[in-house]
Amino acid sequence: MKTKLNRRKFLASLALGSGLAAVSCRSWRSGADVEASRSLRFFFVTNGKTAMMNVDGTGLRDFDFKVPNQVTWQPAGFFSDGRRVLFLSMEARRDGPGRPFDEYYTQTPTHIWAYDLDRDTLTELATQERLAVFYTPELLLSDQRLLVQVVRNKVGQIFNMRLDGTDAREFTRAGEGLPYGTSLSPEGQRIAFHLASPSGYQIWTSDLEGRNRTLIAGHRDHLYFGPRWSPNGEWLAYLDCHFQQDPGHDSADICVSRPDGSERAVLTQGQPHWFAATYGHPGRRGSGSNMLAWTRDGAILFSRKLPESKVPWEFQAQQKDTDHFNRDYKPEMARGGAEICRLDPRDGGVRRLTHREPSVWDCRAIESSDGRWILFCRAETGRMPGIWVMGSDGSNPRRLTDGVDDYGADHPRWLPSV
Repeated sequence: MKTKLNRRKFLASLALGSGLAAVSCRSWRSGADVEASRSLRFFFVTNGKTAMMNVDGTGLRDFDFKVPNQVTWQPAGFFSDGRRVLFLSMEARRDGPGRPFDEYYTQTPTHIWAYDLDRDTLTELATQERLAVFYTPELLLSDQRLLVQVVRNKVGQIFNMRLDGTDAREFTRAGEGLPYGTSLSPEGQRIAFHLASPSGYQIWTSDLEGRNRTLIAGHRDHLYFGPRWSPNGEWLAYLDCHFQQDPGHDSADICVSRPDGSERAVLTQGQPHWFAATYGHPGRRGSGSNMLAWTRDGAILFSRKLPESKVPWEFQAQQKDTDHFNRDYKPEMARGGAEICRLDPRDGGVRRLTHREPSVWDCRAIESSDGRWILFCRAETGRMPGIWVMGSDGSNPRRLTDGVDDYGADHPRWLPSV
């Protein structure tokens, strides 16, 4: 049931109470900013590898762990010391021509690792009492336990286990749906996640063991996706895709609610958010859900499509999905683009942060912990994305990298400031 959002209460609840406020951006090349930027680093993914860079564009490092049979590496979280990183690696995929994605992809062996940035050491985790060949780290709960998605016989579950893989406890039950998109509350006691169930994609919250659940949003005609906690833990933001009319999940509205499911509100109309980010050309292509991100002062960053926009990759609803992409390349139909915008949930106001002519596709905006900078991806139509940075007010956008060997750069993630 939808309820009207009380703007006054929302404004009060989003006040951080600690004196934090949006930081105005000075000139990019001022001495103070250059010094500060050297301590701000981010990961990104390029050609199946993970790389790291400083936000001033220096210090590019391509991680090559040289572990036999591991084809791709992705960062999956940070330990409390800010130095150790959780990584996921995958062997060569078992799906492909003649092997459907839904049947063979999760037969691909995966591995979970802890990497120490300072000591340059790599330690494999979750090796004991292994439940299946396909493990995906969902969330670090502490320096002792993590949530892992385990897929057996095409059925996915989340387990709460120790770092070594022992003491695995069911967080979700087999058969209730595919769970992912987990998000830990700021105080570390509640988890929000979405569940791809027979009744549709639903948003839930629970305790760390998967108990004491609360249904936040669920409807057979809606695909609710990607819950994210506000900085003070008093709100959840998530996406709502009308998948019956949009089977490719290209677009979505933005919703908020309390963690108990009350005061739910749809903040946008007309599905403006670019949800299924697809890019590239047949020789080099990519995709991945384009998520929301909170700023530390309680606004929401999202990717707003220009009116009548279309990417060159057209979803084929009647075509058999063999690669979890299921799209045909039609550059002649492409038009428009997407811009990074800042949405204020308190009054519904939207402020555009990026704009370029001719139009481009901007996505995956994420603000630095100090509130100074926003990283985002930018792709021209038919091309792979690069990673850009701008001030938190949209000032001085600057390209940082097009990836290793110009292969493209995607999925930026800030490292903790330590």
